[in-house]
Amino acid sequence: MSRVTFSPLPKGHHDVLRLALDAARLPTGDLDLPCRAFFELSDDQGPIGFIGIEGDGADRLLRSLVVLPSRKRQGHGGLLVAHAEAHARRNGVKRLHLLTTSVADFFRARGYRPGERSDAPPAIAGTAQFSSLCPGSATYLVKELA
Repeated sequence: MSRVTFSPLPKGHHDVLRLALDAARLPTGDLDLPCRAFFELSDDQGPIGFIGIEGDGADRLLRSLVVLPSRKRQGHGGLLVAHAEAHARRNGVKRLHLLTTSVADFFRARGYRPGERSDAPPAIAGTAQFSSLCPGSATYLVKELA
Protein backbone atom coordinates (compact mmCIF):
# COMPACT_ATOMS: atom_id res chain seq x y z
CA MET A 1 0.00 0.00 0.00
CA SER A 2 1.38 3.41 -0.92
CA ARG A 3 1.46 6.29 1.56
CA VAL A 4 -2.01 7.63 2.21
CA THR A 5 -3.22 10.96 3.57
CA PHE A 6 -6.46 12.17 5.13
CA SER A 7 -7.90 15.56 4.28
CA PRO A 8 -11.05 17.29 5.50
CA LEU A 9 -13.44 18.13 2.68
CA PRO A 10 -14.33 21.83 2.77
CA LYS A 11 -18.03 22.71 2.82
CA GLY A 12 -19.38 22.93 -0.70
CA HIS A 13 -16.61 20.76 -2.18
CA HIS A 14 -18.50 17.50 -2.17
CA ASP A 15 -18.61 16.80 -5.93
CA VAL A 16 -16.33 13.74 -5.92
CA LEU A 17 -17.89 12.49 -2.67
CA ARG A 18 -21.37 12.84 -4.19
CA LEU A 19 -20.31 10.91 -7.31
CA ALA A 20 -18.77 8.13 -5.22
CA LEU A 21 -21.84 7.87 -2.98
CA ASP A 22 -24.19 7.91 -6.00
CA ALA A 23 -22.19 5.09 -7.62
CA ALA A 24 -22.44 3.08 -4.37
CA ARG A 25 -26.18 3.88 -4.13
CA LEU A 26 -25.73 5.69 -0.82
CA PRO A 27 -27.72 8.80 0.20
CA THR A 28 -26.47 12.22 -0.86
CA GLY A 29 -29.45 14.49 -0.23
CA ASP A 30 -28.10 16.09 2.93
CA LEU A 31 -24.34 16.40 2.36
CA ASP A 32 -24.23 20.20 2.49
CA LEU A 33 -26.29 20.69 5.64
CA PRO A 34 -24.63 21.97 8.86
CA CYS A 35 -22.94 19.80 11.51
CA ARG A 36 -21.23 17.44 9.05
CA ALA A 37 -17.53 16.73 8.65
CA PHE A 38 -16.33 14.66 5.70
CA PHE A 39 -12.84 13.28 5.15
CA GLU A 40 -11.08 12.06 2.03
CA LEU A 41 -8.43 9.35 1.99
CA SER A 42 -6.07 9.67 -0.95
CA ASP A 43 -2.63 8.74 -2.19
CA ASP A 44 -0.44 9.68 -5.15
CA GLN A 45 -2.93 7.96 -7.47
CA GLY A 46 -5.82 10.16 -6.29
CA PRO A 47 -8.91 9.69 -4.14
CA ILE A 48 -9.40 6.34 -2.41
CA GLY A 49 -12.50 6.86 -0.30
CA PHE A 50 -14.54 9.06 2.02
CA ILE A 51 -16.25 9.02 5.40
CA GLY A 52 -18.31 11.47 7.41
CA ILE A 53 -19.46 12.29 10.91
CA GLU A 54 -22.69 14.12 11.59
CA GLY A 55 -23.84 15.92 14.72
CA ASP A 56 -22.44 18.06 17.49
CA GLY A 57 -22.95 16.26 20.79
CA ALA A 58 -21.75 13.19 22.64
CA ASP A 59 -23.68 10.97 20.18
CA ARG A 60 -22.86 11.35 16.50
CA LEU A 61 -23.66 9.56 13.29
CA LEU A 62 -20.91 7.83 11.33
CA ARG A 63 -21.94 8.06 7.71
CA SER A 64 -21.07 8.00 4.04
CA LEU A 65 -18.27 5.43 4.18
CA VAL A 66 -17.36 4.70 0.59
CA VAL A 67 -14.23 3.29 -1.03
CA LEU A 68 -13.86 3.71 -4.78
CA PRO A 69 -14.41 0.38 -6.58
CA SER A 70 -10.86 0.16 -7.94
CA ARG A 71 -9.45 0.62 -4.41
CA LYS A 72 -11.58 -1.91 -2.50
CA ARG A 73 -10.26 -4.91 -0.59
CA GLN A 74 -6.99 -3.19 0.35
CA GLY A 75 -7.80 -2.18 3.96
CA HIS A 76 -8.86 1.36 3.13
CA GLY A 77 -12.32 1.07 4.67
CA GLY A 78 -10.78 0.18 8.02
CA LEU A 79 -8.39 3.14 7.76
CA LEU A 80 -11.29 5.49 7.08
CA VAL A 81 -13.28 4.20 10.06
CA ALA A 82 -10.26 4.43 12.37
CA HIS A 83 -9.62 8.01 11.25
CA ALA A 84 -13.24 9.03 11.83
CA GLU A 85 -13.23 7.40 15.28
CA ALA A 86 -10.01 9.19 16.26
CA HIS A 87 -11.48 12.50 15.07
CA ALA A 88 -14.63 11.82 17.10
CA ARG A 89 -12.66 11.01 20.26
CA ARG A 90 -10.64 14.23 19.93
CA ASN A 91 -13.94 16.11 19.76
CA GLY A 92 -15.46 14.57 22.87
CA VAL A 93 -17.78 12.09 21.17
CA LYS A 94 -18.85 9.25 23.47
CA ARG A 95 -20.75 7.06 20.99
CA LEU A 96 -20.86 6.64 17.23
CA HIS A 97 -24.04 5.39 15.62
CA LEU A 98 -24.58 4.18 12.06
CA LEU A 99 -27.06 2.63 9.68
CA THR A 100 -26.05 0.16 7.00
CA THR A 101 -27.85 -2.02 4.50
CA SER A 102 -24.84 -4.00 3.32
CA VAL A 103 -21.74 -3.94 5.53
CA ALA A 104 -22.92 -4.68 9.09
CA ASP A 105 -20.33 -7.46 9.48
CA PHE A 106 -17.54 -5.04 8.52
CA PHE A 107 -18.60 -2.70 11.34
CA ARG A 108 -19.25 -5.49 13.84
CA ALA A 109 -15.65 -6.62 13.31
CA ARG A 110 -14.62 -3.10 14.40
CA GLY A 111 -16.54 -3.14 17.67
CA TYR A 112 -19.94 -1.81 16.59
CA ARG A 113 -22.85 -3.56 18.30
CA PRO A 114 -26.47 -3.93 17.20
CA GLY A 115 -28.96 -1.52 18.70
CA GLU A 116 -32.70 -0.99 18.57
CA ARG A 117 -33.66 1.96 16.40
CA SER A 118 -36.30 2.88 18.95
CA ASP A 119 -33.52 3.33 21.55
CA ALA A 120 -31.51 5.78 19.44
CA PRO A 121 -30.95 9.13 21.19
CA PRO A 122 -32.98 12.06 19.79
CA ALA A 123 -29.86 13.63 18.23
CA ILE A 124 -29.43 10.50 16.10
CA ALA A 125 -33.08 9.59 15.50
CA GLY A 126 -33.69 13.14 14.25
CA THR A 127 -31.11 12.99 11.44
CA ALA A 128 -32.25 12.76 7.83
CA GLN A 129 -30.18 9.58 7.45
CA PHE A 130 -32.11 7.99 10.30
CA SER A 131 -35.58 9.39 9.69
CA SER A 132 -35.91 9.32 5.90
CA LEU A 133 -32.81 8.61 3.79
CA CYS A 134 -31.94 5.09 5.04
CA PRO A 135 -34.61 2.39 4.80
CA GLY A 136 -36.23 0.96 7.91
CA SER A 137 -34.56 -2.35 7.08
CA ALA A 138 -31.07 -0.86 7.60
CA THR A 139 -29.07 -2.34 10.47
CA TYR A 140 -28.52 0.09 13.35
CA LEU A 141 -25.13 -0.22 15.08
CA VAL A 142 -23.50 1.67 17.96
CA LYS A 143 -19.94 1.88 19.28
CA GLU A 144 -18.88 3.25 22.65
CA LEU A 145 -15.68 5.26 22.25
CA ALA A 146 -13.27 4.85 25.17
